[in-house]
Amino acid sequence: MIRQQLLSDYRLKWNRIQEAMRQIGADGCLIASGVNLFYVSGTMYSGYCYLPAEGKPYFFVKRPNGLTGENVLYIRKPEQLPDLFRERAIPLPERLLLEADELTYSEYSRLLAAFQPKEALNATALLRTVRRVKTAWEIEQTRICARRHEAVYREIPACYRPGMTDLEFQFEIEHKMRLHGSMGLFRAFGPNMDIFMGSILAGENAETPSPFDFALGGAGMDASCPLGANGTLLKEGMAVMVDMAGNYTPYMTDMTRVFSVGKLSDEAYRAHQVSIRIHQAIAETARPGTACADLYQQALQIATEEGLAENFMGTKQQAKFVGHGVGLQINELPVLTPRSKESLEENMVFALEPKFVLPGIGAVGIENSYLVTSDGVEKLTLSPEEIINLI
Repeated sequence: MIRQQLLSDYRLKWNRIQEAMRQIGADGCLIASGVNLFYVSGTMYSGYCYLPAEGKPYFFVKRPNGLTGENVLYIRKPEQLPDLFRERAIPLPERLLLEADELTYSEYSRLLAAFQPKEALNATALLRTVRRVKTAWEIEQTRICARRHEAVYREIPACYRPGMTDLEFQFEIEHKMRLHGSMGLFRAFGPNMDIFMGSILAGENAETPSPFDFALGGAGMDASCPLGANGTLLKEGMAVMVDMAGNYTPYMTDMTRVFSVGKLSDEAYRAHQVSIRIHQAIAETARPGTACADLYQQALQIATEEGLAENFMGTKQQAKFVGHGVGLQINELPVLTPRSKESLEENMVFALEPKFVLPGIGAVGIENSYLVTSDGVEKLTLSPEEIINLI
């Protein structure tokens, strides 16, 4: 089930989870959500992984058939689990971690009834905290993703044709993405975060608020998915912000670049340079131990000094964060927000996206993914950062 050459990587992940479990006095963690199952096994399957506070994990599989390996057992329903535990002398947990923020009420209730622990704890928060710090293999996968992400962005100008809408432009970019190996699926944590392959915001659509918890909104194609491109005709003097997913390996990168249809206003180019300046300032400041809230305040202070606070991270609705962790999901921990209690740690990967919305022109600013190193940060997404004219 787990590739042997990656076994040491998975043992490291198991050990990290077990250490976090012992710190809160949990006896075991039962994992059921797809992303977390992949995190601990390298396989997407229907079923469960049980990780005791001490010892090796057990993998209880419903589907697909044919998975083999140490401690892989097939089941039909969760009610079988306690009997299987007893047959294999696995102690039933008294303090059991379950993914309370991700399981359905029905699944959660069935698992509680089956195990009847003295106390149920929330595995979702624990696993998201552990996943913040990447292993060497995860970082390698992130680098591979970044190179493919950059390759697609180099081809974006060739996707443009006069008279296009933002949707037609996005379709051409999506085609390039699939040719470069994009998985298509854009994984995000939390409800109301549905999006397909990324977002393009052209002109006034960049001001449209969205109920989704992304940096900027956009009206989208339909009221059922109010985010991103909406059929805006690409016209002279319009900024086109491209924030398409870097999902070329399981570990994603996040990158935004801005294109223009002809020349933009001087204010648009100035605001774009302020975004680049914020990146440079934070790259000099950020290192292990730096408070995430301080990085947000640093970005806001620069935007304020430049007279752009009212345009920072939106106009009609302003996002209250300037960056976020990236990994198996696009919105992992940590979050760079003024309320954050987190600090950077070595081998975290985060995206920084200071953006400005200018009425009548569109959105400007860049987003890059960074790796936290022992003495600073390393920029992972290396595409040109200046506004590129499409005509």
